[in-house]
Amino acid sequence: MGAGVEHGRALRVAAARVHGLDGHVEVAGRTDQAIMRDLVTGAGVEDFDARWPAVCDAAVAAYAELCPPDLSDRVAPGVGDLLTALAARPDEFRLSLVTGNLEPIARLKLARAGLGGYFEAGQGGFGSDHASRARLPGIARARAGDWPRERTVVIGDTPRDIACARADDVRVAAVATGPYAVDALAGADAVVDDARALLPVLEDFARAR
Repeated sequence: MGAGVEHGRALRVAAARVHGLDGHVEVAGRTDQAIMRDLVTGAGVEDFDARWPAVCDAAVAAYAELCPPDLSDRVAPGVGDLLTALAARPDEFRLSLVTGNLEPIARLKLARAGLGGYFEAGQGGFGSDHASRARLPGIARARAGDWPRERTVVIGDTPRDIACARADDVRVAAVATGPYAVDALAGADAVVDDARALLPVLEDFARAR
């Protein structure tokens, strides 16, 4: 979902409010905590951990101010149809959000995109849970009742999404609707150029487990 502009601004606002900093670091596929740590420590600030809760609060507040009331026009084509199809088959599929965003930011994005109802409260893995993207699939599986690895598929659009799936030893399907083209996502178990093509891929994975 293309909601990164306001998100990036919110992180910069938080860095300015808490640390008096302004700057830019690479964000695609990373956790908010890792992004902010690089920005803050790169500027020579040494008390990152002590002030991280204040940064979180500032970032969430800033995003709430900056986020447009309607993000539905930024949802990649086919995502709504895919989620509807998967949610209609709860015995076969369970939806869980895995994202480097702080959880309140991620939840607000989804709500304003009209997708929040697909992802249960108390589920998922977020940038507020751990700085390492690689740890988030495992956190999400634990919250889903120790959901088995063999039934887990990470869906993402960056090489870091692929890497986090590999770190948890689960399968990964990549969608080339974000900043990376198909060739850059070749490390995934499957790569598609439209979210609508994911359903048969996930059905194949389910049959193969």
